[in-house]
Amino acid sequence: MNSHILNSFINAPELKITSEKYPFENFSFLNEMITTSEFNFPEQLVLGMQAEACFEAFLRSSKNYKLLVANLQINGAKETLGELDYIAKNIQSEEIIHIELACKFYLYDENLGATEEEKWIGPNRKDSLFDKLEKVKLKQFPLLQKAETIEKLHSLNITLPTSQQLCLKAFLFIPKKIKSNDFSLNYTNCIVGYWIKHNDFVAEESEALYAIPTKKEWLLPPRAIAAWHSFSEIKEKVELQIKNNKSPLIYKKTPHKMERFFVVWW
Repeated sequence: MNSHILNSFINAPELKITSEKYPFENFSFLNEMITTSEFNFPEQLVLGMQAEACFEAFLRSSKNYKLLVANLQINGAKETLGELDYIAKNIQSEEIIHIELACKFYLYDENLGATEEEKWIGPNRKDSLFDKLEKVKLKQFPLLQKAETIEKLHSLNITLPTSQQLCLKAFLFIPKKIKSNDFSLNYTNCIVGYWIKHNDFVAEESEALYAIPTKKEWLLPPRAIAAWHSFSEIKEKVELQIKNNKSPLIYKKTPHKMERFFVVWW
């Protein structure tokens, strides 16, 4: 089951960001599937750390990459300057790569911001795609060029990477009324569901079965979720989350299809 979870993560959608403002290289999994791995999915860790564990397990099991170091902390004279997520070697090209990983769930709010990146926000409106890309551009990628980083890599006998790549696993949700083909292809490829206002939840199918995974279960395939509920049961659970200003992720299952969506409190 754990190799199935790992491959589910590998196959999760990747948002390719290559624009004039964010001229990033994007990491490629090179269509690789992992057949055997010592990986155990860390069920108790927070989602971001689960994603890190999955990505590190991929690099350790990959036939195309060799992991040189993960989560390399860079210290200045008085404070921590930051952390490099991964340094890896492309086995075929022998290129040394600095990879920054992000795994995000974003909802599209057309009323936000002036740019496309500002309109993609977290379910509870605490972060945005814009915030993440700015952090990569202004903090995470420049860290590689600092004297302290170069010295640290030298001490580990690791060649300074010649390429910096972003791996952005993005699960995108759009308003139910909007069509996915209204977006550019790089976004469309990452759209996995929709979102609705909490007042509209009553219009969902009463005959369907529903699940409300915890955030620590968001990376699991839906079939790994054990607890399914009737509409009346899930309605109570949704109302409780909304009262606490939480936007729950919901899976809806009918005999013909499976859907996932957020119910938002805002």
